[in-house]
Amino acid sequence: MTLSNNRTLDILQKAEAGGYGIVAQTCYDAGMAKALVRAAERNKSPAILQLFPITLQAGKGPFLQYCLTLAHNASVPIAVHLDHATDPEHLELSIGLAEKEGIKFDSIMVDASHADNEAENIAIAVPYIKRCVAQGIATEVELGRLEGGEAGLREITGGMLTDPANAETFMKETGAHILAPSYGNLHGSYKFIGGPKYKLEILKDLQQRFKGRIPYLCAHGTDELPDQLWRDLVESGVSKFNINSWARDPYCESLSKSLASNPFPDAEEEAIEAFAKVCDKFMDLLGSKGKA
Repeated sequence: MTLSNNRTLDILQKAEAGGYGIVAQTCYDAGMAKALVRAAERNKSPAILQLFPITLQAGKGPFLQYCLTLAHNASVPIAVHLDHATDPEHLELSIGLAEKEGIKFDSIMVDASHADNEAENIAIAVPYIKRCVAQGIATEVELGRLEGGEAGLREITGGMLTDPANAETFMKETGAHILAPSYGNLHGSYKFIGGPKYKLEILKDLQQRFKGRIPYLCAHGTDELPDQLWRDLVESGVSKFNINSWARDPYCESLSKSLASNPFPDAEEEAIEAFAKVCDKFMDLLGSKGKA
């Protein structure tokens, strides 16, 4: 199957060419998914609806199909992506849904960054990537290693920065389409290290090497970043921005507070709007507003 019409790659190609970033927002339930689509439509912005493996494991095919139907029927381009598929059971579930039931993510992160070295990373990832490509699913890989953990993912220690000189060979050998580099970013809070200490020169080097072609660059670990750093990341060539707690936490706080005095549908609507407003902010900040 061809990737020529892959929704994720089409969105990222246009973003890279246009010099703007795409909100790849993690969604944990139907309300969050509706909120992302609402924000994308009212901002006329492309977007990526992103799931973690624990969410897929809980909802399986029916919830993935719900997200695909919601995203693909929106008035703007929205892709559905699986983030950090690390364990074999998660990879088998996500790829198996495509192979056996025809329920397909637009893209999957085949994350083997826990491997001891790049050769092992490649060896683990390639068989899964080949199966994804056969189903028309684009893939993301991580070169280097980000420390930290979130939302049911394994805790990673021993961070390793990406060496841009190795990126060309790594991407060619994996056959992947999106690259998540390690440039001082981490999963979780930066407050314990005195704030983010990014090496943007790594991204700028990758930008020069791959500008105008696959792979597209993805930023992980975006909690607590100041607005200017988001802009710097866009200027350094990042097209895909993984976002999690920025919108998740206001949604949960709003739902919890509102349920004390409102019926569930009203409380859910308030939470959806709280989530959507955070997406509004980042679509504007990353420059994707009005690009769909």
